[in-house]
Amino acid sequence: MASDDARRRDDGAGLLLLRGGRVVRRGSVERCDLLLGGGRVLALGAELPRLEPAFGGREIDLGGRLVSPGLIDVHAHLTGGGGEAGPASRVPPLGPGRFLHAGTTTAIGLLGTDDVTRTPVDLLATTRSLCAEGLDAWCYTGGYHLPPATLTGSVRSDLVNVDRMVAVGEVAVSDHRSSQPTLDEILRLAADAHVAGLQTGKAGLLHLHLGDGGRGLELVRAALERSELPPRVFHPTHVNRRRALWEEACALTARGCAIDVTAFPPPAAAPGPPGGPEEEIDAAVAVADYLARGLPPELLTVSSDGGGCLPSFDEQGEVLAWEVGDPGELMRCLQRVVAGGVPIERAVVPFTENPARLFRLRGRGRIELGGRADLVVLREAGGPDDLAVDAVFAAGVPWVEGGEPVRRGRFEG
Repeated sequence: MASDDARRRDDGAGLLLLRGGRVVRRGSVERCDLLLGGGRVLALGAELPRLEPAFGGREIDLGGRLVSPGLIDVHAHLTGGGGEAGPASRVPPLGPGRFLHAGTTTAIGLLGTDDVTRTPVDLLATTRSLCAEGLDAWCYTGGYHLPPATLTGSVRSDLVNVDRMVAVGEVAVSDHRSSQPTLDEILRLAADAHVAGLQTGKAGLLHLHLGDGGRGLELVRAALERSELPPRVFHPTHVNRRRALWEEACALTARGCAIDVTAFPPPAAAPGPPGGPEEEIDAAVAVADYLARGLPPELLTVSSDGGGCLPSFDEQGEVLAWEVGDPGELMRCLQRVVAGGVPIERAVVPFTENPARLFRLRGRGRIELGGRADLVVLREAGGPDDLAVDAVFAAGVPWVEGGEPVRRGRFEG
């Protein structure tokens, strides 16, 4: 009897012809058929020929539904985050269905506050496990604190020698939970990431957690002013946690830095124009605001913080309350952006093409000949601006069909 992993490989080898979809590609929406096989897009065109019975496979009529590239989540706690409220607050690891059922086909895992009981060894093993299950998974080396937690003794060695490790992060700044890094420490870490990227063709980024501290992006601005490092190396996240930080981040894009919005659950107040300097900005509002300002569209990414702890602290650093990040917030954020009036062909780019380009994930983030067959089919539930996930294909393997999961991870039931 074939093993589960062998069956998964077989499932991805068959031919699948998707007919009559409206495909989001090249900044537009075009009527297109897609032939998938061996995990790739084998052909695309206005009207592809029918599959010969001898070839096997099957055809699916999409009936004019939208087809988007699979979403790419560049910030997820695959092994679980948390721990700020004691051992019982450690979040369990995430299974592949938590991502794939919500339309995310690629995820990059990281360590957060707890980079002691959560280790790079465990993160790498979890990443490889998720890959075997069907999720396109990668990971960072390091964590919140310096010196960074590593597998081989240095972040540069990790990035050069470990296949699934692509960048350094999330290193905490402007946060009481950080190791209070100095500018020199940040520069050395960024330099190691950059050089490793040059050696390997990997992303080679320094992914920075931004906390609530008043220093905001001060260290990043200083690093750009006092070093020769290219701006693309610095990738700050959670930049929508405060209005003042959001303004700093938007200004930073003028210097060539990409910024990452976190798809936190929407604030309790109704989403609307951002207000005071301490106000959290709904991720969908932030994306729409960014695009409306005419800022460089290629420098915006969105991630979920899935599996991470989302705590609230008092003035003494004690946890008052906390929630857990949900990978599904990434798709819900995209849905709200479109519902707010941003065309799907513009709205989807920070969730797909931009992270793929920034993290050098080749063959992902776009629907193209020879690219990975990572696709999300969206149906218009109540109108053209009301989208719901109808189907998800990861490397050509269906995980959702007809709006219902048809496949789950080994430990997901």
